[in-house]
Amino acid sequence: MEVVIFVLMLWYGGLFFQSFFLHRYAAHQVFTMSKTMERLTFIFTWVFQGSSYLSAYGYGVMHRMHHAYTDTEKDPHSPSYDTNAFAMMWKTKTIYQDINKQRVSIDERFTKNVPQWKGFDRFASSRFSRLLWITLYILFFVYFVTAWWQWLLLPITFLMAPIHGVIINWFGHIYGYVNFKMKNTSKNLFRFDFLMMGEGYHNNHHENASRANFGVKWYEIDTTYIIIKLLDTFGVIRLKPIKTKD
Repeated sequence: MEVVIFVLMLWYGGLFFQSFFLHRYAAHQVFTMSKTMERLTFIFTWVFQGSSYLSAYGYGVMHRMHHAYTDTEKDPHSPSYDTNAFAMMWKTKTIYQDINKQRVSIDERFTKNVPQWKGFDRFASSRFSRLLWITLYILFFVYFVTAWWQWLLLPITFLMAPIHGVIINWFGHIYGYVNFKMKNTSKNLFRFDFLMMGEGYHNNHHENASRANFGVKWYEIDTTYIIIKLLDTFGVIRLKPIKTKD
């Protein structure tokens, strides 16, 4: 039981910081926060994403490119131009690393105001950091596993962030329903997004990328947005005024 709880904590903790910090803050900047809070959130993102830590800069820039080039050859991740989910994940990894290590020239519109903490990112993305987390995960499993099938959950802990990404960027462009007809394949995966904390409302998000709440219909409950509203109410962050469609 401890192993299942641990994996669920990593799943939803890592997912929250990916959605809250990397996606809605770094990429779309739907709210503001102090520099101290930003640095703390970098650290919390590393703690919960662990061995699959993603840089706010690399993720933010790449995601802006995804919105600008959705379902075209320039899209960093699209089922329309990748033969399978694994091919898309590999291409995404390569593009992400090129951006994060600044090996390619990027249009300023994609990099403007994207948060970056170079020293911390070098450490959090290092082989040492990733192997440290992997070792800790293995030790936890060794100590707490009570049934053979629980070992099947171990690879998920290693690759949590890429798994979250492929659910949205692959399946979220193939399966689901649409509220808005657009010139792209984005879909809403669930009517109540219990699995992805609001990220599954991908069609809604593509309709208006600067909207903090990804839910549109009354039943589309965006749990990440609920937490954002609470943080805004207590003054931890500041939501920006609602904008029209990007």
